[in-house]
Amino acid sequence: MNKNYLFSALIIGSGLLWQSCGSKEGSKQQQAAAQGQAAVPVTTTTVEKQIVSGIKSYPASAVPMQETQIFAEVSGYITKIYISDGAFVSKGQPLYEIDRIRYQAAVDQAEANLEIAKANLQRVEKDLSRYQTLAEKDAIAKQTLDYAFTDVNNQKAQVQAARAALTTAQTNLQRSVIRAPFSGAVGISQVRSGALVNAGTTLLNTISSIDPIAVEFQINEREISEFAAYQSGKSATEITVSLPDGVAYEQSGKVAIIDRAVDPSTGTLTVRATFPNGQNALRAGMNLTMNVKSTSPTEQLVIPFKAVQDQLGVYNVYVVNDSSKAEIRPVQLGLKIDDKVVVNSGVEAGEKIVVDGIMNVRPGAQVAESAPQK
Repeated sequence: MNKNYLFSALIIGSGLLWQSCGSKEGSKQQQAAAQGQAAVPVTTTTVEKQIVSGIKSYPASAVPMQETQIFAEVSGYITKIYISDGAFVSKGQPLYEIDRIRYQAAVDQAEANLEIAKANLQRVEKDLSRYQTLAEKDAIAKQTLDYAFTDVNNQKAQVQAARAALTTAQTNLQRSVIRAPFSGAVGISQVRSGALVNAGTTLLNTISSIDPIAVEFQINEREISEFAAYQSGKSATEITVSLPDGVAYEQSGKVAIIDRAVDPSTGTLTVRATFPNGQNALRAGMNLTMNVKSTSPTEQLVIPFKAVQDQLGVYNVYVVNDSSKAEIRPVQLGLKIDDKVVVNSGVEAGEKIVVDGIMNVRPGAQVAESAPQK
């Protein structure tokens, strides 16, 4: 009896233990299922279409319309410097002078050689005239007449050579004074008075035009038609720049040039705008921000900017489908307007997207929608 009683007690105890463990495991599964079905509370909004007006900003830099380095064109010592560093100069204004004594002497010698060549030409021409008269009377050998013609031709060539030498000497004399090729501002002089300079190798200074000045920036290839319309005047816009300290430059500009080709590696090309710069506030090489105010010709898709997730440069939004589940979508962004942004691709008008509660949403999650507060 005792053995049978003990055996029965063991069977009953095992059954109770199995039932207890099974109940706990079932409870965990029910809780997990309940958690999986819980809807994530989010705020949603509808993708809208509207005419967009805003400002697009681009990194930009100031570029002179004209800029050139000034080199010595003849060799010698600097005898005069007519301008101060950083000065504004006018076209044709003297900048530097190189020792002119030997170049003036070369001009004087070339002029004298030309006069000698002319005198010799007159002499041989007179000889030829006399020989021709004698030849008509058969009073001179034909060979002598031939020699006279040759002497005249040779002397004419000597005159031409003397004239060319004089032109070279005069050019060198003129180049001994270096003049501004156009109006603009010069930089800091690279030489001082008394310095020895060599033709074509010694840099004297750099000159840049300042008014007007160009500002160059890069646009995406999708924006070519938009900026072509600005350039032609078919579409109105306002173009301004911000200085490196963030202060807005007071005068507006206009699109002047669009580069001929797109860079295939970046899908961008260069646009040049011109600005008045009478006070020289925009300096060559200055880093600026180009601001282009534009209005879209057609309605565009617009969503709240806070609905966009940025994952290492890839932009995504959560779209709520008909089953109230969240789908992640990559989107291409366009112009940002205050707290909204244009979407070029990735969503359609009328679709619902998550605005608030994004951090708690995962792809495929069930969501409980509420409209955004006005």
